Amino acid sequence: MRGGPLTGVRVLDLTRLLPGPVATLHLADLGADVIKIEDHGAGDYARFLGDGPAGVSAFYRSVNRNKRGLRLDLKHSQGLAAFLRLACGADIVVESFRPGVSDRLGIGYQALRALNPQIVYCAITGYGQSGPLATVAGHDLNYIGLAGVLDQIGVDGGPPAIPNLQIGDLLGGAMSAVMGILAALFDARRSGQGRLVDVAMSEAVLAHNLFPLFALQSSAVVPLRGTDLLSGGDPGYRVYATADGRYMAVAPLEKKFWEVFCDALGRPDWKVLHGSRGATATALARELEHLFAGRDQAYWADFFAGVDCCVTPVLDVAQALEHPQFVARGMTVRSDGVTQYAPPVKLSGWVFAVERVAPECGEHSEEVLREAGFSASEIHCLREASII
Repeated sequence: MRGGPLTGVRVLDLTRLLPGPVATLHLADLGADVIKIEDHGAGDYARFLGDGPAGVSAFYRSVNRNKRGLRLDLKHSQGLAAFLRLACGADIVVESFRPGVSDRLGIGYQALRALNPQIVYCAITGYGQSGPLATVAGHDLNYIGLAGVLDQIGVDGGPPAIPNLQIGDLLGGAMSAVMGILAALFDARRSGQGRLVDVAMSEAVLAHNLFPLFALQSSAVVPLRGTDLLSGGDPGYRVYATADGRYMAVAPLEKKFWEVFCDALGRPDWKVLHGSRGATATALARELEHLFAGRDQAYWADFFAGVDCCVTPVLDVAQALEHPQFVARGMTVRSDGVTQYAPPVKLSGWVFAVERVAPECGEHSEEVLREAGFSASEIHCLREASII
């Protein structure tokens, strides 16, 4: 059994809250040595967002595991010098400042590249390093709103529905960042030259908002919210309420699955209605609503358990954690007093483990600095000056 595929890769993580820490979480889980660098002020205030053991939130504990902690005052010349020294031996730097902030601090890409040409520097922002909105503040809701995604989420005739899965933060700020970082790291190992990885969360959402774009190209108009193929226009791709107020996700979208679905329900007459639209689709959806409302969710879940036609119960999170599929795949781990998700990627020759719980602020400062070649007297001076 080999170690994590990123063993030996060192990451300096200047991010806080969700997008950046989740990106570096994936790197840490894969074996990278992620050093979480926090300031002498609030640090990563995700620690205090919600309840958790010993006053530290489950949020912070879950997205900062397998990292080491360094406290460093980058606004002090000695702190800046210490960071630059660390950057000389690092492979990756990840930050989520507004554009221009890292340059003003003296730790921008060009400054680090001059010291370490192979450095991969990832900057995660809402709107990117350029453009009219580059320095504008934003949150996930703003990014999905601007990218045309929020407009499509919701039911026919209703307002846009706000998802509590942060699409921009996680698809953009985390997964797109990891993709860019790993591509640049591969190239740096091959060419000896690093890159600036400019990740805009709004663009990552826009680039994956595919079906409305396809509709715009083919018919010059985007279907109204709740009426297109995937949001309610097709009776074979909908959510139907059950007798106990729960729901079933009914998705026999392809003809072969639709026919199996119809046969299972004893309604072969519905087969010819596959892909129907308009009044015919509305009438069919009403029949399906009536059908599913006649039994509770447990009945329908059991009924379709052995029918291969893409019909499953809509579970809450607690139920999902206990589902045999996720249990069999080891998708949760209990660590640091909280239940956490395991990585969503399985690799041969590697077994995921929580090697470290989320660090306290500056917990590994001296350890990290010693490894970087700082002497005991240098570390003492930095501590005396409140740099670390």
